Order: sequence, then structure tokens, then C-alpha cells
Amino acid sequence: MIIFSSKPFSGSLSVILMKKSLLSLLFVLCLGITSFAQDVRLKITEQPRPELPQKHGTLDIQGTVVLRVQFLEFGEIGEVTAIKDLPAGLTQNAIAAARRIKFEPETKDGKAVTVYREVQYTYSWNGGWLEKNSDTTAVAGDPAVAQAIIAKAVQLLGGDRYLQVKTQIGRGKFSVIAQGMVASFQSFTDVIVFPDKERTEFKGNGSRTIQVNTGDTGWIFDGDQELIKVQNASQIANFKKGIRTSLDTLLRGSWKGNAELSYAGKRAATLGKRNDVVRLKYTDGFSVDFEFSVEGIPQKAVYIRYNDEAEEIKEEDRYAQFIDVNGIKAPFIIDRFTNGRASSRINFETLEFNKTISDTIFAKPATPKDAKKEIKL
Repeated sequence: MIIFSSKPFSGSLSVILMKKSLLSLLFVLCLGITSFAQDVRLKITEQPRPELPQKHGTLDIQGTVVLRVQFLEFGEIGEVTAIKDLPAGLTQNAIAAARRIKFEPETKDGKAVTVYREVQYTYSWNGGWLEKNSDTTAVAGDPAVAQAIIAKAVQLLGGDRYLQVKTQIGRGKFSVIAQGMVASFQSFTDVIVFPDKERTEFKGNGSRTIQVNTGDTGWIFDGDQELIKVQNASQIANFKKGIRTSLDTLLRGSWKGNAELSYAGKRAATLGKRNDVVRLKYTDGFSVDFEFSVEGIPQKAVYIRYNDEAEEIKEEDRYAQFIDVNGIKAPFIIDRFTNGRASSRINFETLEFNKTISDTIFAKPATPKDAKKEIKL
């Protein structure tokens, strides 16, 4: 049987219980204070776009201004310094925009602190200043997303140095691949004057072939038969298709006026990764997709062609081994996959940019003997 006593607690016991209650209350309050003193990262609440330059619409410029911005503990912008510049007043406009940023200061242990952060502003020749973080968040079809991806890739490949390339001389090996094995290979020298002049010489097993294109015309020297042949319409069309599907054509903008640019969404790449896809659709309906990694590195070009039997063939040019040559990065390996199978490899051993190239090397020689003469580069 439980007996309830009607006597009150003694005074000493009441004091002990009261002290325990106070200690419990203080413990709870301390926990609350600790929770409110957690670190909070800087939050940008408003980031205005820079003003357009005076010559917007005539400037053939694209790229990204990168700034180091000081976010002061009392909610104002401090120092702003440029890490990467753009010409034509674009950097100055970006700095002015950065000074108008609104933000909530970063806190540590519940106290506001001053921090430095990198802020980027991307400018495109036809899109102006692009929206912040628009490279991955916009829907398919949005050209601004594609422009931002291109601008990022251009910066990775050398920025203005890459954009200002006018000529290219490449030397290396060209391999034909069949059933997963090298069926044949030749050394080559490839000379390009952008956008549409190219001379390629192949040498191997005592044989020499020269293929030259200049716009709508072209010729071939067949060293085995010692004949100079004018290229037919199909051969010239293939050369032009090569220009259309070139990574340089996309990034340097020589497609402007002949194609529309759009963002085609994401596509599965390596395990657990997806590439951003930029699409060029030309006025005649031909289109090519260019894929970029999440870091902005060009991965491949994909397009459909048709053979003589009107059969659909999928071609992929996959880029690898990007190497820096005097501030310009280029893929030294380009693998061609036809309907999912490796069909050829271009392996550059050397690349030179912006050397003076004489137009005489593109002129059709009068005789096979003239064609055999070594050119001076």
C-alpha cells in the first residue's frame, strides 16, 4: 500500500530542487545561445549586371571578367580588384557593378566578419552580360546558356590569345583504325589560315598526297600516280563540313550569320557525370552538337552525315590531351568514332600558331614536278 504524506518538504530539500531547476534552465539557455552562434556563409542577395559598353553590338568580344571582391563585416563592398580583364571598358563596367552588390555578411561564432570572394561577369558579343550562374540552370534552347559555356571554354583555352589565332601549323601522325586496331598510319603536315584555307600533306610508305582547299575550290596531288586533280563537288562539300564541325569554328564564332546557337541540355558522359551540350544549327538544316565537361573543357563534336546509299551515319570527334602552347591550349589527340566505333586518330606532335603563311602554298601547281617541291614554312 502506498501512503501519501500531507507534510510539506523540508526547507533544505526545496532549496536543492530550486537550484537543480535553475541549473537546468541555464543549460537549456546555453544550448540555445550556442545554436545561434553557428557560422553563416556570405549570402549575395542582389547582383546587378554591369552596364553595356558604348560599342556594344559592334564589339567582337566574348569572355569573363574575374574580380576579387572584399565583403565588409558591416554590409558594404570594400576593395575590388581584377584578376582577369576584358578590353573596351568591360572590366571597368564589371567593377562598377560589383560595387553595387547587396549581401548579408558572413558570420563566425555569431559575429559578422570581412571576407574576400571571387565574382565573375561573363560578356558575349551578341548576348551582352549574361545572367549569373546561367550556364547550368536554364532550360534547353536558351542561347544565353550556350554563350556562357562557350565563354568559359574560351577562357580555359587561352582567352584573347586563343581568339586571336589566325594561322596554325600542325605536324604529327594520322592513323586509320579498323576493328579496334591501327590499319595504317602516315605522318602529316597541316597548314591552316582561318577560316577556310588548308593544306595537308600525308607521307608514308614512300607515298605522298597533298590536299589543298581555299573556300569553294580545291586540288589534290596524288603522288602514286603523279597527277594533280581538281576536287569534285563532294570533296569540297566534305571540306566545308569539316569547317562547320570544327571546335575552332564554334569557339571563335566564324559561324555567325550562318547558324543559330542554342543550349541542348545535358548528356551522359563518363560514369556519374554529364556533359553540357551546345548546338549549332545551320541555315540549311545541318546541325552539330558540341559537348563540354562540367569544368568547361571541350569533350566532343557529334553530327549525322549520310553516305551514297542515303544511310544515316553518326560521327563523333573526341578531344583529348589538351596541351598549352605559348598560352594557347589545344587538343593534341582527336579521335574519330563512326557509328560508335573508332575509325581514325589525329595525333599532333607539334603545333605552331600565328606564323606568317604565304598564299603561294595554296596555289595549284602547274606540273606534278612543281607539286613535289617542299614548301617553306
